[in-house]
Amino acid sequence: MILKGFKEKSNKKHLNKLLSQRKVSVADSKIESLGVILNIDEVDDFELFRILANNINVRPNRLKIIAYSANKKENLSTWDDCFNPKDFGWKGTIKNVELQSFLNTNFDALISYYINDVLELKLLTAKSKAQFKIGILQTDARLNDLIIKTSLKEFDVFKAEVHKYLTILNKIKK
Repeated sequence: MILKGFKEKSNKKHLNKLLSQRKVSVADSKIESLGVILNIDEVDDFELFRILANNINVRPNRLKIIAYSANKKENLSTWDDCFNPKDFGWKGTIKNVELQSFLNTNFDALISYYINDVLELKLLTAKSKAQFKIGILQTDARLNDLIIKTSLKEFDVFKAEVHKYLTILNKIKK
């Protein structure tokens, strides 16, 4: 238990370092690829994000969804990656190859769709090489470039707001 506390403190320190070094890019590029990080313990409908991607003109082959679960569940959707706390090491290291591959992908946009204050989810959002990060209101506003204040159950509102703001920012490909 003591080691678990030290590991968490090490990961929090790494997260703060990542967020303090973060450079916000103001590129005028269109969104052609989309990554989604979600907490499957809060939302388990992957289809919502396929509809959202279609709504902002992202092709299905340019969409990648990964899910986090606090518990290791074998019956989770196997068509996309699902990870848990055991996939993280000390100082923010990632032990899962697929998860590291997701983080190294230069998505045009990343959606962080979770509300619970989970260190591993925040680490993933911070470590992602996505150009533009979109999320729901969380405790740390440094994680995302665009923050939309809705509840998890109001996905239609979230989808409409994402479309509206991406249109205003001229990021939707025609």
